[in-house]
Amino acid sequence: MKLKSILVALSAAACITSNAFAQAPIVIKFSHVVATDTPKGQAAERFKQLAEKATNGRVKVEVYPNSQLYKDKEELEALQLGAVQMLAPSLAKFGPLGVKEFEVFDLPYIFPTKTALYNVTEGPIGKGLLKKLEGKGITGLAYWDNGFKVMSANKPLKMPADFKGQKLRIQSSKVLDAQMRALGANPQVLAFSEVYQALQTGVVDGTENPPSNMYTQKMHEVQKHVTVSNHGYLGYAVIVNKKFWDGLPADVRGQLEGAMREATTYEKAIAQRDNDMALEAIKKAGKTQIYTLSAQETAEWRKVLLPVHKQMEDRIGKDLIGAINKESAK
Repeated sequence: MKLKSILVALSAAACITSNAFAQAPIVIKFSHVVATDTPKGQAAERFKQLAEKATNGRVKVEVYPNSQLYKDKEELEALQLGAVQMLAPSLAKFGPLGVKEFEVFDLPYIFPTKTALYNVTEGPIGKGLLKKLEGKGITGLAYWDNGFKVMSANKPLKMPADFKGQKLRIQSSKVLDAQMRALGANPQVLAFSEVYQALQTGVVDGTENPPSNMYTQKMHEVQKHVTVSNHGYLGYAVIVNKKFWDGLPADVRGQLEGAMREATTYEKAIAQRDNDMALEAIKKAGKTQIYTLSAQETAEWRKVLLPVHKQMEDRIGKDLIGAINKESAK
């Protein structure tokens, strides 16, 4: 009888332990390199709220902003190894990973409007590009927006000739390298987390960013001039480790997909607003002169930069560039 009681007690304890493990939440570590108050940072927090609510706490999302866990070059490797489950890297990051087609988003003046951009990202072209990530152990969930870029430096950059000899920070992208060289500048690849100090110490003279990134990283405090050029686009892809994603219970995966759709709608709604507010805040700070290109000046920039499209056809794909140009013309 005594042995039977012990076995019953052990069985009960095993059930309790098993239930405890069953109830332990699924943890998603979501790492990114920008500040919490950027469009991407806010959308990551919104996804966390929506995901935890939709799954009734079965999923816990831990958001790590501002390169707290990994810098630009490290985060994709961390995702592939399973050290983090979710990222939202800029689209330029996939070129060094071997999916060069994503560098099409870096081409200067490739998207004339946000409508043209969304026609691409939300249509067959965008879905097809995300599909190419699966061979790298990555599942693409959504595109997030951070808008068009401005140029900044400690001298006015109004005409292409003004760029001559300027050391300008870029992401690791062959397209962005070619863009800066076309302008006569010297491109310098640096991790996003290192840009402020590089600007402050003169390691680089300037950079390109959407205004929200510039303001939240306080780059305007160490840059005397900003040119509103809208010459290029910065967007992100929200991605997950494919093995982790495929291993989720089907109902949980569906709930997370719904949360991601809501977070994406929210992100797109705030992106332009936040960039407009950031540009106004930079102006009010009084340390940076803001200049908006005239139509004639924009035409000069386009004349110098559009040949980069032709130059990158072999790398990105002539057909892909042509398909986007066709979609943008609608």
